[in-house]
Amino acid sequence: MERERKFGPGRILLLLGRLVLAGIFIFAAYAKMKPQTQVPWSVASVRTSLAMFAMQVDSYQLLPTQFVSPAAHLLPPAELLLGLWLLSGIGLRFSALATTLLVGLFFSVIVRTYAMGLEINCGCFGPGEQLGRMTLLRDGSFLALSLAVAIGAFLVHRAGRKRSAAPVAAAAADRAD
Repeated sequence: MERERKFGPGRILLLLGRLVLAGIFIFAAYAKMKPQTQVPWSVASVRTSLAMFAMQVDSYQLLPTQFVSPAAHLLPPAELLLGLWLLSGIGLRFSALATTLLVGLFFSVIVRTYAMGLEINCGCFGPGEQLGRMTLLRDGSFLALSLAVAIGAFLVHRAGRKRSAAPVAAAAADRAD
């Protein structure tokens, strides 16, 4: 019975959702930082890739010029760390919540940009992806998945707390008798 609770369908779906989100974030970070040509990996080639990503960030016309480069240089490592955090499963409620907030921010920026009619490169998974309906659909799906994982993480945590509190409550009732 205990094994069923530990590895029930809800927990398996939560694990799969967490792994998919981790993969998405790790791949997105990789795609933004990888050298754009047949250049070997080096600090200089990553800096060049991040400078190219900064042009994509700037095309959204959202940030003041002085914040574009710092945002472009911080976002991919943050995505990588968030992906690794999700992959680890440590503090899942918090990593899932952070993921949902970040994906929600990305989605709102993409919706705003699409509504403005800007024809830009999305930059979500590196260069070469035009912002369009498919981008909205894909990122909306990512938002739904991240919400499901966050809700699932909180529900599993709550259920675990109830199970661990039940023996304590039973022992207290026995002592009261």
